[in-house]
Amino acid sequence: MTRLFSCAALAALLLGAVGGAQAMDLTVGAGQSSESTTVARIGLQFDWGTSWWQSDTGRLTGYWDAGYTYWDGESGSTNHSLAFAPVFVYEFAGDAVRPYLEAGIGVAAFADTTLEGRELGSSFQFEDRIGAGLRFGQDQEVGLRAIHYSNAGLKEPNDGIESISLHYRLGL
Repeated sequence: MTRLFSCAALAALLLGAVGGAQAMDLTVGAGQSSESTTVARIGLQFDWGTSWWQSDTGRLTGYWDAGYTYWDGESGSTNHSLAFAPVFVYEFAGDAVRPYLEAGIGVAAFADTTLEGRELGSSFQFEDRIGAGLRFGQDQEVGLRAIHYSNAGLKEPNDGIESISLHYRLGL
């Protein structure tokens, strides 16, 4: 548990460093893990404020994401995790609605190394994500996200776990 709070403090410091100049958005999500665990996530996003390869088709941009996930498993198997990741987004051109694809790799810390019979091996995990959705208005989006957690073989066992969730983002 001490590691989890240390990671939370580090994430807060990093967010303070990157969040001062950029807009902050709130995200909420709900879904399920590969082991039928209910997953609830709340996060903050800080847009990078820049874009590349802008054309009539779309543009590449990105954001910093920091989130807390509650894992509510069957038989009282619950867990908590904190994560921080840079995420690249390709946003397709559009007026009222803009489809997007996203991908990122970050780090996460779990409160417990066991979840629904899976042995994560360590509290430290890498977070790999892909997602797709729709952005509308200036500061809202809905999407579907798949996230995989694994310690990349740094410590055995390394069962890893995945989650798929729907999310909603609102600019603050």
